[in-house]
Amino acid sequence: MADAKTKPTATSVADFIAALPNPVRRADAQALVPLMERLSGTPAVMWGPSIIGFGTHHYRYESGREGAVCRIGFSPRSGHLVFYILNGFPDQAALLARLGKHRTSGTGAGCLYVNKLADIDMAVLERMIAAAWANPAPDCC
Repeated sequence: MADAKTKPTATSVADFIAALPNPVRRADAQALVPLMERLSGTPAVMWGPSIIGFGTHHYRYESGREGAVCRIGFSPRSGHLVFYILNGFPDQAALLARLGKHRTSGTGAGCLYVNKLADIDMAVLERMIAAAWANPAPDCC
């Protein structure tokens, strides 16, 4: 079985963010790191080359495959911010309905895509991040 490509690295989160070419994406990432550190109680860590993750979640599928992923995280990609927080937590659908301009990759577990933080209600995002942290998916990702 192949080794997981997305795992913690020694890359500096601050250096990664400072190197982002898009000034809006860079500012949004700088705002998200302390917010997610506060909500998770864990420091930001680079997972792979582009995911800023918080905490660790161990998973094991019925097939026997197992590994670890960040418990919550985000990636400031060139086209949008990608949040790794949609795990089917309670009230997820209701909070998504109130979030503002976004799209998702699915109705249960999946990714949340946001163009920029100014497009969404930050209080709702904060509730979503806290709920995702408090309710990790048993077989995440």
